[in-house]
Amino acid sequence: MSMLTPPGMGGQYRITGDKYPRMRRPRRHGRLVVLTVASVAVLGVGGWGTLQLIDVFTGGDGDSVSAAGTKATGTKAACATGPSPAAAPKALPEPGAITVNVLNATTRGGLAQKTADELKKRGFKIGEVANASKEYDKKVKGTGVLLGPVSALDTSLPVLGTQLAAAERRTDPARKGSEVDLVIGDAFRQLTKKADADRALTALAEPEPTPAPKKNC
Repeated sequence: MSMLTPPGMGGQYRITGDKYPRMRRPRRHGRLVVLTVASVAVLGVGGWGTLQLIDVFTGGDGDSVSAAGTKATGTKAACATGPSPAAAPKALPEPGAITVNVLNATTRGGLAQKTADELKKRGFKIGEVANASKEYDKKVKGTGVLLGPVSALDTSLPVLGTQLAAAERRTDPARKGSEVDLVIGDAFRQLTKKADADRALTALAEPEPTPAPKKNC
């Protein structure tokens, strides 16, 4: 058997020619897989470490920083808040657009006419001047009652009320028209002083800003 005959072939086969088969080493697929997995693991650990460093230098969670910034801004804005804006001026009628009936519910004569003359000097229109109806005659213990239709509650009655600050205000749902009554009561002495009444009228038409509550900043 020739030395070139592979063992176990019993000399049945012979290798001829001047070329010999080359024996290749088996490919190492396992090693390549291991190297690939290791590379991925190294990259993952490196990326995680980078994120941790970013968190350290930026103060941690971005959402927390944003929330803190928003909170700080909100607190600063709240602390900087000044007085509340004044309410929009009300569309109130001028005294000359209000007709007042002056009614005397006391036992003192001439009181209704005297009061009506003073209201006229202050710009109000005067309607009826007489004694009060039975419903109010000798039954008003305070300075007076201002009476009008429901529509006068936030219009004519507040304006007339500046002339007699202590008077009670009432509305009558069944009453028609726009006239209002000033029913003089037992405690009446005189109308509010004109200077004070004028200031009350100005404040009624142009309310001042409401002071804002103090805050600890």
